[in-house]
Amino acid sequence: MTVAVEVPEELSARVPVEQRGPGLDRDSVRLLVSRGTRVSHHAFVELPRLLRAGDLLVVNTSPTLAAAVDGRLGHADVVVHFSTRGDDGRWAVELREPDGHGTTRARVPAGAPAGSEVRLAGGARLVLEEPLSARGERLRWARVSRDVLGVLRERGRAIRYAYTERDQPLSAYQTVFALPSADGAGSAEMPSAGRPFTARLVAELVSRGVQFAPVTLHTGVASAEAHEPPYPERYVVPGASARLIGAVRAGGGRVIGVGTTAVRAVESAAGADGLVRARAGWTDLVVTPERGVRVVDGLLTGLHEPAASHLLMLEAVAGREAVDRGYGEALRGRYLWHEFGDVHLVLPR
Repeated sequence: MTVAVEVPEELSARVPVEQRGPGLDRDSVRLLVSRGTRVSHHAFVELPRLLRAGDLLVVNTSPTLAAAVDGRLGHADVVVHFSTRGDDGRWAVELREPDGHGTTRARVPAGAPAGSEVRLAGGARLVLEEPLSARGERLRWARVSRDVLGVLRERGRAIRYAYTERDQPLSAYQTVFALPSADGAGSAEMPSAGRPFTARLVAELVSRGVQFAPVTLHTGVASAEAHEPPYPERYVVPGASARLIGAVRAGGGRVIGVGTTAVRAVESAAGADGLVRARAGWTDLVVTPERGVRVVDGLLTGLHEPAASHLLMLEAVAGREAVDRGYGEALRGRYLWHEFGDVHLVLPR
């Protein structure tokens, strides 16, 4: 799906909302609400009044890693984006080149051949192996001469793209739901739909009878240029969350995914009967209108680029007409895009 809109550059959120003026917090972003093709405009702090007692928010607890590390490939400067850790200890990585403005651009041609060696900042060595997927060369498996998580802690920084104004501390990319993983794993890029939540807002939601079901999906590196569908990612749906989702659905409550990552996890744990069961492992599920959704009734998400594959999931939840209408209203209302931007709540008609 491609939404028939073009997003002006000035609608990119260049810094976190709390840095845009005095007295602002993460929940100071705007909230576009779509109920079918009916659209309304709100502040995000109104969310507790827009949901109902008995509703359930499914949230992603994956922490964000400092996944960008400088390196040298021969005589060329590169930036390595560490995407996903494999079960054999290797990492899927993307090689990008510095753009001279503090961010990166895609290498042309993408990546580098198998056997290429990258010298990472701090002295570690990375050797590229086969592509992660037959789709292309952008992501390759790689072996690293020392513990990657140690390299990221010492030399890494949060992945950032050209529409942002400056580097931010890693804390700016952590959501209130982030929990450290026992094995140190995390997401290459922030599960950003959870970013506007604050502890104060979560407490108000709970006081009004809205419940939370934690799941984990460690997101890999998105394709900033090509908007490919997501690659396989590791996920966990705990038994307690699976039971809570089942109980809410049986009681007539609405299950709303906070972000496409939370939806991908919970839909991956659902059988053909729509029942969610405790599951952990890898998911290659891509939620499309043809596949549909089995569990979620709604979705809270950021605003995605017109060619982004995430829009297929929105269409699966709400329908093409509703997505087109919502994005048209977002443009007219001058909403801000990307991970530091405004959010979109898609509810049943």
